Amino acid sequence: MTIVLLTYLAGVLTIISPCILPVLPFVFARAEGAFLRSTLPLLAGMAITFALVASLAALGGGWAVHANHYGRIAALVVLAFFGLTLLIPQLADALARPLVALGARLTRSVDGDGSSAGSPLSSFVLGMATGLLWAPCAGPILGLVLTGAALNGASAGTSLLLLAYAAGAATSLALALFVGGRVFTALKGSLGAGEWVRRVLGVAVLASVVAIASGLDTGFLSRLSIAGTTGVEQSLLALARPPNPNASPDTAANALQAKPAASSSGAAMRAAAAPIESLPDEGPMPSLDGATEWLNSPPLSTAGLRGKVVLIDFWTYSCVNCIRTLPYLRAWADKYKDRGLVVIGVHAPEFAFEHDVDNIRRAATEFKIDYPIAVDNDYAIWRAFHNEYWPAHYFVDAKGRVRHHHFGEGEYAESERIIQQLLAEAGAADVAGGVVQPEVNGAAMAAASAPSLSPETYVGYARAERFASKGGELHDRKQNYTVPTQLDTDAWALAGTWSVAQEKARLDGPAGRIVYRFHARDLNLVLGPAADGKPVRFRVHVDGQAPGDDHGVDTDADGNGTVTQQQLYQLLRVNGEIRDRTFEIEFFDPGVEAFAFTFG
Repeated sequence: MTIVLLTYLAGVLTIISPCILPVLPFVFARAEGAFLRSTLPLLAGMAITFALVASLAALGGGWAVHANHYGRIAALVVLAFFGLTLLIPQLADALARPLVALGARLTRSVDGDGSSAGSPLSSFVLGMATGLLWAPCAGPILGLVLTGAALNGASAGTSLLLLAYAAGAATSLALALFVGGRVFTALKGSLGAGEWVRRVLGVAVLASVVAIASGLDTGFLSRLSIAGTTGVEQSLLALARPPNPNASPDTAANALQAKPAASSSGAAMRAAAAPIESLPDEGPMPSLDGATEWLNSPPLSTAGLRGKVVLIDFWTYSCVNCIRTLPYLRAWADKYKDRGLVVIGVHAPEFAFEHDVDNIRRAATEFKIDYPIAVDNDYAIWRAFHNEYWPAHYFVDAKGRVRHHHFGEGEYAESERIIQQLLAEAGAADVAGGVVQPEVNGAAMAAASAPSLSPETYVGYARAERFASKGGELHDRKQNYTVPTQLDTDAWALAGTWSVAQEKARLDGPAGRIVYRFHARDLNLVLGPAADGKPVRFRVHVDGQAPGDDHGVDTDADGNGTVTQQQLYQLLRVNGEIRDRTFEIEFFDPGVEAFAFTFG
């Protein structure tokens, strides 16, 4: 119940968020009415609709995003109509007469005379419309709750948290309405300004509709909201988040990130290293049940693996950090398979396209992975291990006990010595010594050791940072973007007509560009072709020139390449000094989808 209470308190804090400003006029417009017939139904409709839409988002993913988009359009129409009725009483009388009559019948049993400042039904309908519009205002907390639903599975608990948050916001709005209602009553009683108040409210409602339709609620105001309230909300949730029994002190600071992966700069998230001779017992190996499919193997179980030393690797195929660890995992699997080691890759997807088993199977073939892969599309194994990172390695002894874990890249020699020790404990004979030195190339090469490499950068608006095109990213709609004349380090911009969704941006024009001012040796970009699968041609430049010898494995010296499938593309590997450079990729065909930049 603690998390529910804290989520409720986070909802109460919504009243200090500038993003809620467009919603307030709709609430204050009902300040004159009786609480039970006007205020309470409006707030109930708002809270219930918000919780329902957000729950659908947790269940339906992208489908609910589009449903909510169309719901917002319908809500804007309803609320614009409401604003006009406040401005033009005759219009309200003519168009709302059937609703008023119905409301009068419904409320007659309550007030006895049929007179009503607003029927409960009409107030509830307006509250439903307001709930659809208010959902983006709850961006920070909503993102955290929906991320938890994606990782832990949507459930009644998810809806309960969303409803608790909505109830908290409704409580703060009710308090504001109570104070506001007294102000409105005083104005009407002392100045006889009831009609003036009504018309001012109508103007405020229509202005709010314009603000929402133009994207202010999810753009400028939402950015103010995030800056002002996210820290408080996240601090509340941090108090309630259960500790990860496998997490080291290094991971605690990242506990509130949405499905966080290891740093793309190559600085590994690591466990507090224990001496090799005294590996701790971290508890029994969690269940492998829940995999939606197994590749390269029949389904494996914890009981069936007893007597084997097991290395569990959480990965996802477009993650560059995961790609860099694969040569070592393959080498260990081959070197120690006859001595009792079983390497299991648990593929837990980050992007929607990584749920496609055919994509995973193709990636496994390209990466030459022949050890078992559990397809963890429902994150059942991820949750069982309380995992939070890609890549993450868990070392299990022959008795089925987790003895060590490591997050991120690096420390390969130490990891191999742990494998050797666990095999020796299991009684394996002739365990080879030394450490492997696999041949690595392309994106699998270790990241550069230079400090302050550019950070992993998401293109979709859910986690986008440092976006520099004028006006910011508009959500789920086509927009023509331009690149500013100058970019700061780690800033990026779009050019051309793009539609930016939660996890990606899609090129909707015949041509378009992405520009990034970066500081690294390698530049990678997760891309996908058009929805119909047609390849998309592109060309990259560095500081306005063809890359030449600095091209990546997926481009030639002139910078040319083609997006043929959904994957990570290595576009640059710069020779010589690592310094600030300007990267530009130009697409010559529509429909390309861009997901995330990573660096090395």
